[in-house]
Amino acid sequence: MLEQIAHLADCATVEVCGLLLGEEGRIEAIRPAANIAADPSRHFELDPAVLIAAHRAARTGGPRIVGHYHSHPSGVAVPSAIDAASAAPDGSLWLILADGAARLWIAGPGEGTAVHFTEGTLDIM
Repeated sequence: MLEQIAHLADCATVEVCGLLLGEEGRIEAIRPAANIAADPSRHFELDPAVLIAAHRAARTGGPRIVGHYHSHPSGVAVPSAIDAASAAPDGSLWLILADGAARLWIAGPGEGTAVHFTEGTLDIM
């Protein structure tokens, strides 16, 4: 699964993105999504059709959305200020790929309305 995401990220000059599906604390599958951001070389925005379809599938017994992944084609595998501004402090997983590295982050509450990212453990089975 990680190899599939890494391959997509390595082949792209724009940020690739998609959903992480599974149960709490466990990523079981990915669902790639088109990046519909106005400037996909610097930002990502998941195709809402993919997001809606994943929510519908979860309501009928499919895996639930536990987070998402995206790449930083010219950056590092650390949440950017834009990532923090876009995130909700809901415990969702953020898998960020950059420069051959993949790092997992958990979006949690920070001060006020800010989001604080804590690095998680990426256990590949």
